[in-house]
Amino acid sequence: MMTGMSSQVIYEEFNSTKLQETRRLKIQLPRNYDANIEKVYPIVLVFDADYLFEPVAGNVDYYSYWEEMPEAIVVGIMQGRTRNFDGQYDDTNFLPTEKGANFFEFIGMELIPHIDKNYRTAKFILAVGHEFTANFMNYYLFKDPPLFNGYLSLSPDLAPMMDSRITESISKTPHKIFYYLATGSNDLKPIREVTLELHEKMKTIKKENIHYYFDDFEGASHYSLVGKAIPSALEEIFSIFRPISKKDYDEIILNLKTPVFDYLMTKYTTIENLFGFKTEVRENDIIAIASAAERKKEWTSLEQVAQLALKEHPNTVLGSYYLGRFFEETGEPKKAMRTYQSAFELEEVGFITIDMLLDRADKIKQDFGF
Repeated sequence: MMTGMSSQVIYEEFNSTKLQETRRLKIQLPRNYDANIEKVYPIVLVFDADYLFEPVAGNVDYYSYWEEMPEAIVVGIMQGRTRNFDGQYDDTNFLPTEKGANFFEFIGMELIPHIDKNYRTAKFILAVGHEFTANFMNYYLFKDPPLFNGYLSLSPDLAPMMDSRITESISKTPHKIFYYLATGSNDLKPIREVTLELHEKMKTIKKENIHYYFDDFEGASHYSLVGKAIPSALEEIFSIFRPISKKDYDEIILNLKTPVFDYLMTKYTTIENLFGFKTEVRENDIIAIASAAERKKEWTSLEQVAQLALKEHPNTVLGSYYLGRFFEETGEPKKAMRTYQSAFELEEVGFITIDMLLDRADKIKQDFGF
């Protein structure tokens, strides 16, 4: 869980050569951004920021506070006066034209490089759009590689042929793509119909590199579905980032046929590969995997997780406790006793207290007469 100051919001006036005009940006930096000078952050790019920025930024701040998603830099493009021109496409080929083409280049050739240059960014971009802009952001799927890694498409007003173009591009791309699509039972009828048609095509794509999610909110209108869809999308797209849950523990980890320590390493390697940054292995996840290793009598996994805890959380009792448990279970009580005793000045974690470790050391001493 994050602590300290609240997130920071910055307004910028960006002078665009491509657009021949100045555009206003609204940027939310993560909590403690200035203090964590070596940390990098994914970008959440919000179109229609005049009304979408606050719901997106608020959810990003909330979910990252509880470690349900990584902290992120939220970049909003104010489009109140320009959105129809920004999303302009040709009436014959239905691709960006004139001001729409300029706006397309502005995003990829000016805005994203500007954010990368001036802020500490990871190589993961999630784009968020609603209606007209939810259509427009799909054009970046047609690039190789696509500019965005994730697409949060809220009730999209799709251009002709767009549904076929989206599914064709996603079917062919070798890149990992996250695509979230949402409508509601009370959505605008033409938009709902096209969205459902796109969903029928998207759900047939079965590729490991494509992560597709869909919501159809009962009773939600074209506008109210936004408030429901944003948290749902963040939960789905960043599910791998969340701490190991009791459900994960009971239904997945305890039933693994492979070592439980491998599950932990795969989880954090996947996070790094997906989002472009390394993250500290959480104390919660170490405890969960160590508990599973003890329960399944996987002593090699227990030793590995203990060594990982010593590396990741050297000032806590985690590593000493689980290394001591490993020595106990593998017939080296003297090593276990000394390991428990060595943790006397370390920080306690959850149920693992100094008194608990010293009690274990004393019991070994009594049992073996050391």
